[in-house]
Amino acid sequence: MRWLVGWSSAPLRLGMASRRTVLPVGAQLLWDDPDPLWAVGDWRPDEVRVVDAEPGRPAHAGARNGNGTTPSRLAILGRCRATDAELKLGLYTARGGALRHLTAWPGSYTAVLQLGRRTTVLGDLAGARPVFHTPWQGGTAYATAALPLADLVEAGLDVEYLAALLACPDSPEALGEGTPYLGVRRVAPGRALVLREGQPQITGYEHAASLAGGATPRSADEAVESIRDALVDAVRARMEAPRVIPADGPGGPASGVGADLSGGSASATLALLAAGLPGAPGIPGSFAASSGERLLAVTFNDMSTGAVDGREAELERARRMAADPRLRHVVVPGGAEALPYAYLSELPLTDEPGPALVTAERNRRRLAAGGADHLVGHGARQVLDAHPARLADLLLDRRRRSLLRPAAALVRADGPSARAALIPFSVYRAARRLARTPYQQGVEEAAARLLDRRFGGPMERGASLEASLDALSWCRPGPAARWLTGETLAGVSIRLSDAARRPGPVERPGERRARAMLNRHAADHRVFEQAAEVHGQRVHAPFLDNQVVRACAGLPEHWRVQPDARSAVLRAVLAGSGIRDLPEGWGANTHLSTETAVRAGLRTALDELIDVFHAPLLADAGLIDGRVVRDALVEAANGAPLPLDGLAELVSTEVWLGRLLSRRGSCWTGTDAPRQRAVAAGVPRPGAGGGAVPLM
Repeated sequence: MRWLVGWSSAPLRLGMASRRTVLPVGAQLLWDDPDPLWAVGDWRPDEVRVVDAEPGRPAHAGARNGNGTTPSRLAILGRCRATDAELKLGLYTARGGALRHLTAWPGSYTAVLQLGRRTTVLGDLAGARPVFHTPWQGGTAYATAALPLADLVEAGLDVEYLAALLACPDSPEALGEGTPYLGVRRVAPGRALVLREGQPQITGYEHAASLAGGATPRSADEAVESIRDALVDAVRARMEAPRVIPADGPGGPASGVGADLSGGSASATLALLAAGLPGAPGIPGSFAASSGERLLAVTFNDMSTGAVDGREAELERARRMAADPRLRHVVVPGGAEALPYAYLSELPLTDEPGPALVTAERNRRRLAAGGADHLVGHGARQVLDAHPARLADLLLDRRRRSLLRPAAALVRADGPSARAALIPFSVYRAARRLARTPYQQGVEEAAARLLDRRFGGPMERGASLEASLDALSWCRPGPAARWLTGETLAGVSIRLSDAARRPGPVERPGERRARAMLNRHAADHRVFEQAAEVHGQRVHAPFLDNQVVRACAGLPEHWRVQPDARSAVLRAVLAGSGIRDLPEGWGANTHLSTETAVRAGLRTALDELIDVFHAPLLADAGLIDGRVVRDALVEAANGAPLPLDGLAELVSTEVWLGRLLSRRGSCWTGTDAPRQRAVAAGVPRPGAGGGAVPLM
């Protein structure tokens, strides 16, 4: 895992926060005291860049140089396409107080700006590159990972946050700025952490209008053109970097660039764009400079779930696209060992729990067949598709006719039934109700649903309709909430009620719900990266880049909500890049076998899962009843219509807790390093007044 860490000390305690007494393990120093910054992990040389307003000054000078001037420097960590000259210009512009331009270069990166004793840390808009902070030594420590900060302050486990994460995972009202560690806070996406002499302040760098389509509405053609330019630049940012060639070997990535060809239309779009980009002259490792280098196009063929409709058609589409001489097609067979829930006992420790943990081995095998730089389409659905709550926004704009086609698509998705004629009316009524519901009232209704245990169910009336109607709300319980104890749900309900008493957002319901869903997905993607990490490989998700998120926000609402809008946008993006010969059926749903694979994985790993929940840590913390979850696992493995994603969240959280509490060592060393790693003492029970109950 790669992360950056630094701190800003209060003036009276500068000497107590010296880098010589507390050091992160395996770090390289980017700049020195009194407010030092380190990059930790196996960063590539081109992924860590520091520019200084005074090039003649020593790289690790203190707060003032020999002339008495204060330092002005900018660190960029990650993949950024800006040149050194552009970074230098950005640094000079930031000295005047502007920040947004530091997040506008193509790529995915974290920016740290130091101007004298003021340090500013900027994450991204989606949340795939988060920033965390905690009070320490009279000042503030910050990092791009929460666990190192938890180790630094010897933090305990925040059980209330874990409860909120299971009960309402995509509701910022429940999660707030918390993390699984007491005292460690998360900076919300689209905001910056500003530290002035050790004191933290959170400020926004993105105007609300920028993520709501801009102040001036765009036409669909203008929006698609902007998306195309942003995606091409995002892919170029990965292609033009100096290529790091790992040694090919079992379990490791191949050299060059790879992409998923069967992960859906989004990942296929990235593969075709990457293969079609001309090489950049003079850049080592580019297609122009390395004759014969082809993009690895990976197709995952799950052979363990039997015959599934659509699989052969998906493979055939992948083969036709991979006929391009610039692509090298690799088919990865997936057997029983690559099913969901496989090898849970061998998972690496991630920064926080996430449902990607249950499919980590499955994804790791797919990524291991890819390139040293591998493109995935994560985030495309969240930035291009319309969240159902956006239908309420259309009613607020008096665009009632725009609801007709989405409602008709729900009729087709749920199949013929006696109530099919009532579906459009049900959708319109739910959208109108949300449009007329104030934010505070909507959050209070979600709190009441938790107390009354009103969770609904995706199989009660039809999966697509039920899911869409349930999503037409300001806030709602998550799929794992039904298995939490009454005391836990009551605690989360109180958090929601407290949030409802605070001033509400200026956003409309659809905008807010879509942004919350994107942020949750980005957090899950980060867990995915850590859990399925292949040594020497970088996984890139261009759809989560700032400039792509901004461009996708410009899609008109009435156009976005239409069925198949995402595939239409991606077709137009490819056509604008000169790629028009797409196979028949391109853009079709490729997730038909997901539920089949999950149930097969549950059946295969059922005995192991029953053992995991025989004496679960979540039950010791008072969040669940182990017997209830064991029964649910057995029922789901036997085909019962239960929310499988909710069970995945419970399993991943339980496994993550066990991995966290059984780890050895710390992220820090030095004479003043913390003596006890985070949450080593146990899990505090809810309502126990901060006490701890030993678990091991």
